[in-house]
Amino acid sequence: MTGGLLVALYLFTLAIFLGLDVIRKVPPTLQGALAVGMGATAALAIAVALPAAGASHTTATAILSAAAVAMASAGVVGGLVRTRRALSDRANKGAGRR
Repeated sequence: MTGGLLVALYLFTLAIFLGLDVIRKVPPTLQGALAVGMGATAALAIAVALPAAGASHTTATAILSAAAVAMASAGVVGGLVRTRRALSDRANKGAGRR
């Protein structure tokens, strides 16, 4: 393994454990705000990964960039679906009170 790849693998592993720890410690009242923040982060990941995919010089870089775009897109779409469902649930609860 090259030094850069080893550092990248180390940072990726550290990010996974840090993300899991943060998610476990967030109270349920802040889950919605965390989801919004993660959606924004996924949108930024798309903005960074798309140029990287276009400028890739190796097959591995192209594959990893395409995977990053796919995962970030799934995060954005999932956030939008979750938000739409939450808004429709809130509207249905408001209609039931009248």
